[in-house]
Amino acid sequence: MFQKILIANRGEIAVRIIRACRDLHIKSVAIYARADRDSLHVKMADESYEISDDPLRGYLDADLIVEVALKAEVDAIHPGYGFLSENAHFAKKVQEAGITWIGPDSQTIAKMGDKNAAREIMQKNGIPIVPGTEPLNKHSTQEIAKIAQKIGYPVILKASSGGGGRGIRVVEKQEDLIESFNACKREAMAFFKNDDVFMEKYIVNPRHIEFQILADNYGNVIHLLERDCSIQRRHQKLIEIAPSPLISDDLRRRMGATAKAAAKAAQYTNAGTVEFLLDENNTFYFMEMNTRIQVEHGVTEEITGYDLIGRQIRIAQGEILDLTQHDIRPQGFAIEARINAEDVANDFVPNPGKITTYYPALGPFVRVDSCIYKDYVIPPFYDSMIAKLIVKASSYNLAVNKLSRALSEFTIKGVKTTIPFLMNICNDKDFRRGHFDTSYIESKIEELMPQTESKPEDDVVSVIAAALSARYGA
Repeated sequence: MFQKILIANRGEIAVRIIRACRDLHIKSVAIYARADRDSLHVKMADESYEISDDPLRGYLDADLIVEVALKAEVDAIHPGYGFLSENAHFAKKVQEAGITWIGPDSQTIAKMGDKNAAREIMQKNGIPIVPGTEPLNKHSTQEIAKIAQKIGYPVILKASSGGGGRGIRVVEKQEDLIESFNACKREAMAFFKNDDVFMEKYIVNPRHIEFQILADNYGNVIHLLERDCSIQRRHQKLIEIAPSPLISDDLRRRMGATAKAAAKAAQYTNAGTVEFLLDENNTFYFMEMNTRIQVEHGVTEEITGYDLIGRQIRIAQGEILDLTQHDIRPQGFAIEARINAEDVANDFVPNPGKITTYYPALGPFVRVDSCIYKDYVIPPFYDSMIAKLIVKASSYNLAVNKLSRALSEFTIKGVKTTIPFLMNICNDKDFRRGHFDTSYIESKIEELMPQTESKPEDDVVSVIAAALSARYGA
């Protein structure tokens, strides 16, 4: 049994992991950059270590994190998501230091992190993949143009080591191909230190469906149903739904079986996600495998009743998976809305600053995963997501109603947020009917934009929040 776990991350996922550790009576160790010294994860952890005065360097320094882990005498490291969570080099260093890595083996991370290697593994094992290529960097511009013509426009260029919506370019016509290829290479090198780029057939307006996987160290693999992540802006997810409101039981069974086969082909252990593109004819294609916990894991927890972070820790400790596929049954619908500190009217530019009022939504089957609090100052150095609002109900329609209600009560003042934009999505008839794909935001952006923002003096919830703050200091 682990006695102490270091969380190699920050923000809401670090808070989430600390809570899972507490549930299992395991001590937690936080690391933080100086800019994060007032962060909630630092306050909550049993031990905390400042690792850098630079806001980013410490979270990305594998050697430094391992050094702190050894100093703190931890048994294991949980990487969360982002930063070094899918870095095979970091995982290997952790394992070589005699510390347990809470995630898949470093070799698996390396294989699945290379999009081309992952495609090859899946293709060899009969997993359907989108028609595409090996890295194109050694090809001439004329050869790249011929390959694109053979695949057929539109095509999509992707960084081999990409993720999080970075290193992606959709090309509609030949005259834009080489410029897009060079731009994709530059972005790939800037974000991933690897400028390998490959090309795929671009599936027009698909649904983005992902299956949550759990696999122990003894060959047992299950999926915990799917999440529909089609509501995206610039390849960044905004809303996730579990299960998908428009997938039939038969399609769910087939996709789930394929997801498990993909995990077995990768010799996968711990928690991971197999991502698919689903076209208008219900034909699905393997897109990638994420070798970490996902931001949106909470909706899966809500519909299955299983703690995924807790399961990650228990699998890493060597426990045999005590679940079978027969045990996994959806219990209603759950929806997650990512709340970002962004100025929607100004092209969603990040809007860091001091939280002057914080009143999270409450009520039955409403969950908030967050790292902010009243008077917390959001640093300008990190991702703009500041909270995840998760609701659950017996039907998709009721879940949308609950999400709309919860968003209307959720009050954050001092910074601009995406809450009004998310409320408009809830009120859209196509979203309510489940009629959406990855083009949804782009096609409806003008009608979804908030027209006016409510004034604090007209906001009933703000008045309630102010009264509570004055009385309880919260």
